[in-house]
Amino acid sequence: MKIMNGFVAAFLFFGAIAIHAQSADVVVINAKVWTGASSNPNARSIAVIGDRMVAVGSNADTKGMIGPRTRVIDAGGKLIVPGFNDAHVHFLETGQQLSAVDLRSAKTPQEFVQRIKDFAAKLPKGRWILGGKWDHENWTPNALPTAAMIDAATPDNPVFIDRLDGHMALANSLAMKLAKVNRETKDVAGGEIVRNASGDPSGVFKDAAMSYIGRVIPDPSFEEKLEAAQAASDHAASLGVTSVQDMSAGTDVGVYQELLRRGTLKTRVYGCSPLSNYQRWKNAGVHYAFGDSMLRVGCLKGYADGSLGSTTAWFYEPYLDAPNTSGLASDEIPKTPEYVLEADKAGLQIRIHAIGDRANDEVLDIFEKIAQANGARERRFTIEHAQHLRQDDIRRFGGQKVVASMQPFHIIDDGRWAWKRLDEKRLKGTYAFRTILDSGGVLAFGSDSPVAPLNPLLGVYAAVTRRTLDDKNPGGWIPEQKISVAETVRAFTWGSAFAEFQESVKGTIEPGKLADFVILSDDIFEIDPIKIREARVLMTVVNGKVVYEAR
Repeated sequence: MKIMNGFVAAFLFFGAIAIHAQSADVVVINAKVWTGASSNPNARSIAVIGDRMVAVGSNADTKGMIGPRTRVIDAGGKLIVPGFNDAHVHFLETGQQLSAVDLRSAKTPQEFVQRIKDFAAKLPKGRWILGGKWDHENWTPNALPTAAMIDAATPDNPVFIDRLDGHMALANSLAMKLAKVNRETKDVAGGEIVRNASGDPSGVFKDAAMSYIGRVIPDPSFEEKLEAAQAASDHAASLGVTSVQDMSAGTDVGVYQELLRRGTLKTRVYGCSPLSNYQRWKNAGVHYAFGDSMLRVGCLKGYADGSLGSTTAWFYEPYLDAPNTSGLASDEIPKTPEYVLEADKAGLQIRIHAIGDRANDEVLDIFEKIAQANGARERRFTIEHAQHLRQDDIRRFGGQKVVASMQPFHIIDDGRWAWKRLDEKRLKGTYAFRTILDSGGVLAFGSDSPVAPLNPLLGVYAAVTRRTLDDKNPGGWIPEQKISVAETVRAFTWGSAFAEFQESVKGTIEPGKLADFVILSDDIFEIDPIKIREARVLMTVVNGKVVYEAR
């Protein structure tokens, strides 16, 4: 054994000499590197050969690796962090929204209608108007929009524009006519058709009911999807996002594969499929994280409920402002235990959307029972959002080794109005970052784009300050759940890598790991946290190649 250990040590020693004898492709000098690695938390320089970092240390450590063909990047003392990994994004939709009507910031119903009218005027007759991401909580009063509001603005274009959370959408009368929806159309399990006083559909469809309109919307062509995916990847690079976990990739993984073949994919993608389609992957013998460093599959996304903004998040008690409902359980909840049992047995990763306290409790129960039934192994069950938790359930994440995949920007958005829906007791378990970490849980941070901005620096700002967008909570909304900048960046890097079984190859800046890192304009660890939202990305490196450089 001693002889073998000596051989290994010699191999590593001479291998290191061979590496340093070779010129690096890229060397970054004069940087302030936050590595995220406990063994070497700070450095000044990074050397890259191929797609891997081979040296992380001082300028002197990498000086000998600079050759005639080495690209030397002088960071000028700027901060470098690992590439951000968005643990929850709808990537194709993010690209599509970049060219869709923008309704998120419409502050009044009148502005909402005018933006739709202006957008429709540029379209040919018959072209669907989709996307939007409207938020009626921006309005006073915050009444839901109706088809009657937009019909005159869109006489020749069917409309189906979704609320920013994706759990509610507005159709105009033309779209409902094409879908043959009228007052006789019945609600479906896990969904609701909002109706006016006469019993006619108002135009708003919630969760499963959205399928009534969705089924008549023409699918985008493969080329249109390629354009959207490329736009999303370019956008991600400009924001320092080097990896994404696409919760709605489904059968569109081929779109990313084509961009990869063309050499234009700038973002690593872990594509999730619907939980109900688990047999497709089971029959193919695919396990979690199958693929290469750029494109992988093997995760499944399920739903337990809807959203707080649509009053479809599933709670134990009714909403304060809608006492006739406690939300909606997803229509797949009755089958979820069976799906999870079989998918987990097949070696696939299961990630389930849960917003309300009852939805989270139900999913934690399912995960606990399936883990016991199928036996101990590294499975990394994940709850997506984990938004509103009962105090006893918060500690179950660490105890059950369930990853909490959360999106900090939602705090400063929802905090403007969530108090109207939930009492103080329920709000105490809202985005419980501090308690989850302190109880041994793993946080994996993302954006939920296009529901929220893809920019991870806004997410860092949100988790650290918890200041709501209306500036009415300068000390932070539920401030006891604040976490530090370092903890937040770790959740956006190492934590997200852990959630996709990739922490051994990315998430920190260390020799041997993939060369994904970001140069920032400001030292977010030192500046006033309020100013973090103003920081920007100067350079993004993926696979050792510069994929974005600010002008």
